[in-house]
Amino acid sequence: MKYLNADQVTKRMDGRIAKNNILKMLFLLATIFGLIVLAILIYRVVVDSIGWIDWNFLTGRQSTDAERAGIMGALLGTLWMMLVVAPVTLILGIGTAIYLELYAKKGRLQAIIQTNISNLAGVPSIVYGILGLTIFVRAMEMGNIILAGGLTLSLLILPIVIVAAQEAIRAVPGFLSEASYGMGATKWQTIKNVILPAALPGMLTGAILALSRAIGETAPLTVIGIPALIIPFPEGIFDKFTALPMQIYYWTIDSSLVAEYANLAAGTIIVLLVLLFVLNSAAIFIRNKFQQRF
Repeated sequence: MKYLNADQVTKRMDGRIAKNNILKMLFLLATIFGLIVLAILIYRVVVDSIGWIDWNFLTGRQSTDAERAGIMGALLGTLWMMLVVAPVTLILGIGTAIYLELYAKKGRLQAIIQTNISNLAGVPSIVYGILGLTIFVRAMEMGNIILAGGLTLSLLILPIVIVAAQEAIRAVPGFLSEASYGMGATKWQTIKNVILPAALPGMLTGAILALSRAIGETAPLTVIGIPALIIPFPEGIFDKFTALPMQIYYWTIDSSLVAEYANLAAGTIIVLLVLLFVLNSAAIFIRNKFQQRF
């Protein structure tokens, strides 16, 4: 074994410290660059939206006249769609996570299912749009209604919810369930009264962040043919609709013909960002409020 003398040790330590400082500076510059780009984008959107966001804009209907156009139809369509996405993803996602973590036998089949779920979380969103178009719009003959759009987005974020719920269940200390079994509780009683309450904050945080992604998705809705036309306000999940991302998409395209549409798109982006901020804040609140320390 070759031993290093004091000078060699000092030289090696200095080299490692220098590498650490260089990498630290690179990471800092990358962070600053990202923040600068984000600040420029937000500044541009805010400037373009000044004077356009008012009560009439928030409560008005779509119109060919940019001065009279509003986003209430798109806002209601987005909220109705989330009423479909939220229960479907929560029930199926948490249920699947409970089965895979607490009931399924560890083996090749379980490993294959787990691998596929993890891979599905990284599939491009437009692929889910094609799947929704094939199954819900054409095979089930739903058309481009709220239910079809909600189910399509549910497929998109379902793998994310499953993975987040699994991680939350794994984070529950084993001694809690062991203590429950030791007191004579059944497996379901242990899951219902011990594991789920302890894992619920992590599950809800992951689900809310997944819903935030669903609200901002445009590609799946474009593929299944969601329009941005002057249509009646949706009153149920079987009505035709448009959504905030679709409204932004079409107004951005039309801004090449009518410059004021760029201002309408910027105002809609601000509204969408506020919704995302509220959802993300709710996720942080739930995590900090109900997270248990063991």
